[in-house]
Amino acid sequence: MAARILHRLRHALGAEGAREERTHDGVEAEDCPESSELEDDTEGLSTRLSGTLSFSGHEEDEEEEEEDGGGEELPAGDAAQDGGRCWDGYPGRPPPPRQLSPSPRTEWGPAARPGSLLTRQLQELWRRSRSSLVPQRLLFEVTSASVVSERSSKYVLYTIYLIRSGQLDKAPAAISRRYSDFERLNRRLRGRFGCDMAGIAFPRKRLRRNFTAETIAKRSRAFEQFLSHLHSIAEIRRSPEFLEFFFLQDLRAAQRLTCTGMYREALATWANAYRLQDRLGVCGSGRFLLTLAGLVVCHQELDQLGEAHGCCEQALQLLEAQDSHPLLGPFLQAHVHLAWKVGKDKRQSEARLQGLQEAGVPLQQQPSLKECLIKEPLE
Repeated sequence: MAARILHRLRHALGAEGAREERTHDGVEAEDCPESSELEDDTEGLSTRLSGTLSFSGHEEDEEEEEEDGGGEELPAGDAAQDGGRCWDGYPGRPPPPRQLSPSPRTEWGPAARPGSLLTRQLQELWRRSRSSLVPQRLLFEVTSASVVSERSSKYVLYTIYLIRSGQLDKAPAAISRRYSDFERLNRRLRGRFGCDMAGIAFPRKRLRRNFTAETIAKRSRAFEQFLSHLHSIAEIRRSPEFLEFFFLQDLRAAQRLTCTGMYREALATWANAYRLQDRLGVCGSGRFLLTLAGLVVCHQELDQLGEAHGCCEQALQLLEAQDSHPLLGPFLQAHVHLAWKVGKDKRQSEARLQGLQEAGVPLQQQPSLKECLIKEPLE
């Protein structure tokens, strides 16, 4: 693959040099688009049984090209990252917008030839081409499976990591689910997306030999393929049924731990829910704002004021154009208090609070972030 891409780059650079020589001779060169120089030549759903299964078919590539070219609608992950300001860690810096742009041209001197291109220039051209043309993939990998025996039941618990291809995640986003959880997701999606789900396979239930190593291994690979195939369909990966399968359990557990005062355990659960929503590209939703509120409360209770302040700032940037959101007042009040504690600028939040008060919002009657967490129903 690498040799093929380098051959295309050399061919493009040689053609460019020839066009410029013809221009010097009085012949006007014709511009050719460079955005199609690199292609993803993988086809279909990978069936590797010894690693993570990922969907990288031409159908998804065509869909992404149509959406990017038409400028009407981005996929869920891209829309949240560009328009919803999705960060990799909290508090963090928003990534620069991803643009599909042609590779930069190289200026040639009068005596220069394409073969004299320096190695570092070729590497820079390759790096920019990859970063601008190759979309990120979300991979699902079953990293472990354990047999759990309870009083009246016995089941296998599968641990799945959500991994962004081409990136090294500092902390994993992980879920633990049993067969019945996958079966419930499959049933709900088939009830809503019958046509899209018609070609998606699901491992059938067995009456015997459910706990053998062979069965567990086969189901692990089948669940990887099942999730990858679901994520490849835009309507399904944006649906509440698919998204809540990943992070709703964590949100409920984190809320319960916060209400009982177990802030350290709650913080770890809120943080995992944050990473799951980040990987799935839903960083502008109400669930994500609730997650940030949980992180602020737990960091503050554990006297980690700098981290709490950073989460507040991220939430306020997401709420920049939402003056009527019920969490805006509590976040502003928490930000003013935390900014005073850590010695940061709080004038913008104070001015915004003043604007809400002048608009008739009863700030004195608004609940705190902690009270919002306790009262929020997570069904």
